[in-house]
Amino acid sequence: MWNLNNKYALVTGGTKGIGKAAVLEFLDLGAEVLFTSRTKKDIDDLLKELQKDYKKVQGLVADVTVTEDRQKIYDHIHNSWGKLGILVNNAGINIRKKANDYSEEEFRKVLEINLNAPFLLSRKLHSLIQKTGNGKIINVASSAAIQDVGTGTPYAMSKAGLLQQTRSLAVEWAGDGIRVNAVSPWFTVTPLTQGLLSEKERMNPIIKRTPLKRVAKASEMASIIAFLAMDKSSYITGQNIIADGGMSVNAI
Repeated sequence: MWNLNNKYALVTGGTKGIGKAAVLEFLDLGAEVLFTSRTKKDIDDLLKELQKDYKKVQGLVADVTVTEDRQKIYDHIHNSWGKLGILVNNAGINIRKKANDYSEEEFRKVLEINLNAPFLLSRKLHSLIQKTGNGKIINVASSAAIQDVGTGTPYAMSKAGLLQQTRSLAVEWAGDGIRVNAVSPWFTVTPLTQGLLSEKERMNPIIKRTPLKRVAKASEMASIIAFLAMDKSSYITGQNIIADGGMSVNAI
């Protein structure tokens, strides 16, 4: 059971960072994987990289905030697999600004991608996930959902909402054979954070606040996602795994 053999998985935002790491982890564990990105070049580049070693991987250009693209994802899965065992709602963004500096459009964009899209996509794919009788949805949230970590109010709001979405759907869909859980990373090395983490004046306070004295690797988040996707975690639902190197329990 420590594998994902014969499982079908979708990872949104799967070409970079935690999403890419999850795609690799799933493939290594034997799953067939479909990943999405809004950028065709990113899709093509990753497929070229992966198809040297893996055969059961597909990429699809899709924006999860767009109704027609969510339908495209549904149609692709329905036609290719007929069902979906694992959905990883990973696609997300942040715009680092003070609350009063946000335009209404920017604020809505953060909530649309981080909060609304996971709900709408999960709902869209519900019937395909239910078909397995043992489906899993894993939402990638953030430590910012639990406490202020300086990532900005709209981002924190969106991720906190995603946690409550996780809890509520876990209860509502338990009878459908679907488990819903979340992972909340602290600072993790990804293309989106490399610039920030390369600045000593920003990195030093992060390290000081983290008992393990380092930031996470994307692969460490992917391992947690994979565990929640396995049948080995069959009694876990509605939960949020905080993966923060001890930051949230550090009194300093």
